[in-house]
Amino acid sequence: MQTTQTHSIGGDFIVKETDFNEVFIPEEFNEEQKMMADACNEFLDSEVMNKLDAIDKQEPGLIVSLLNKAGELGLLGTAIPDGYGGLGKDFTTNLLLSEKQGKGHSFAVAISAHTCIGSLPTLFFGTEAQKQKYLPKLATGEWKAAYCLTEPGSGSDALAAKTKAVRSADGKSWILNGQKMWITNAGFADVFIVFAQVDGDKFTGFIIERNSSGFTVGEEEHKMGIKGSSTRQVFLTDCKIPKENLLGEIGKGHKIAFNILNMGRIKLSAAALGAAKNTSSGSVKYALDRMQFGKRIAEFGAIQHKLAEQAIRIFAVESALYRTGKNIESATESFKSQGLEYAPAHMAGVEEFAIEASILKVNGSETLDFCVDEGVQIYGGYGYSADYMMDRCYRDSRINRIFEGTNEINRMLIVDMLMKRAMKGKLNLMGPAMALQKELMGIPDMSGTDGEPFSNESKALTGFKKSILLIAGYSAQKLMQKLESEQEVLMHIADMIIETYLTESVFLRARKLAVLNHAHAEVAQLIMKILFFETAEKINYHGKCTALSVASGDEQRMLLMGLKRFTKTEPVNGVALRRKIAGTLIEKGNYWL
Repeated sequence: MQTTQTHSIGGDFIVKETDFNEVFIPEEFNEEQKMMADACNEFLDSEVMNKLDAIDKQEPGLIVSLLNKAGELGLLGTAIPDGYGGLGKDFTTNLLLSEKQGKGHSFAVAISAHTCIGSLPTLFFGTEAQKQKYLPKLATGEWKAAYCLTEPGSGSDALAAKTKAVRSADGKSWILNGQKMWITNAGFADVFIVFAQVDGDKFTGFIIERNSSGFTVGEEEHKMGIKGSSTRQVFLTDCKIPKENLLGEIGKGHKIAFNILNMGRIKLSAAALGAAKNTSSGSVKYALDRMQFGKRIAEFGAIQHKLAEQAIRIFAVESALYRTGKNIESATESFKSQGLEYAPAHMAGVEEFAIEASILKVNGSETLDFCVDEGVQIYGGYGYSADYMMDRCYRDSRINRIFEGTNEINRMLIVDMLMKRAMKGKLNLMGPAMALQKELMGIPDMSGTDGEPFSNESKALTGFKKSILLIAGYSAQKLMQKLESEQEVLMHIADMIIETYLTESVFLRARKLAVLNHAHAEVAQLIMKILFFETAEKINYHGKCTALSVASGDEQRMLLMGLKRFTKTEPVNGVALRRKIAGTLIEKGNYWL
């Protein structure tokens, strides 16, 4: 393994140790961040959460009025620099606000679409004239934004879009023809970011205003969940826009789309985290109120297991989310110090951690799905009733595994991006992978730990990373170019990577909390111990599935032997630890962190 580095780069957690002192944890939010989070939470509680039924019925003008109120509070312009009418807050603050908004169901979808994928393309890729024209109105909510990428024939394969853009005869305009679908905020948005092909194969971005000739929208879609969010098709029929509304460069629309998707993925994880915390709190409160067999159901072990497991998974995604957010901030500052202006520096910072953004998107959405499913079960029959909160939580959560690239696509992207960075020499994956194969031919490392705090976990973490390098390295050598078509293998490797990143993030947070002697230190260590024990099992499983698929004979035996060696962890009493975690939830009466 490589030695500790001071500054992280995307994906390098697999081949290096991370210094816990360099990691940001949620317990380090400053007073301004806490104040903004409280104000956002108060707005949700006073203006949104008591109107969820009306929102789901799409009461005319309601979502728009709520967005207007959010604009008055500055919540729509937190990511927009003050020079364009926004508040210009740092990335971590914006993630925190996305988390707080996440419990808002359909409203959360509307505000996220406006502030992230709707507004940021102009901020990061627009000309100065475009920024001056659009950003101040987007920051206040005077204009609402939408993002148009998906088409009937191109969902995950976004670059296969059929919408066309041609220059007008006089060269003063662009004429667009095509169809977009599943467009959030389409029913009321004033500004649309639209992607089209120029000259047949030059994927390009454009800014289209709602009042443009040839621009129309379809009827509201009927959806399984997020029923209150406006979702319509967009039709472009000889839609004429000024030539100045070209966004970025011709043929470079993929840079806009992919970078904004990376931003959307990490912010989706933040929103899913907020929704999961709200679900956990609802589960705890119900378990404390509901009596069965003469006892509160919170006193039963089966319910305590569910409450604890919700909290464990929430704590893990939260640890990884804010670790990554601060890494993006640090990378942005580094790029700025090299002479880049804010917008390109920030986009470079986000792109640097695209692997982690996909990890967070997958884990955040699946953590929320787990929490709402268990929430329904804790509520029992009432969980299936539309009169209780879990009905809406369950239905609204499901879209997140599809939004911003399906989880299957994101899993494959995780491995693909790692391999490409290795091929370009940015990450040294193959060297350590080759060394591991030689290590397995030698004398096994039977050394124990030094007895210091966290030493067992530190050694186990090294083993997890070796497991990834062993399996991914062998698969890449064996399959070469064929690896990209072996989707089952890619998804197994991705799950090994995801579990390692989440577990390491909790490990780093727990170590820092212990040094700080923070009130959360004890419960963080309980969560950490459970995660290490279970992550070892998961990595062993996914590694075995891959080894049995790609190898045979002595090579297969070598891989299986390596996995067995590298996934050894200290045994833990998961029942007792979960009871302690559940006890802290029950004592607090909600999700406590």
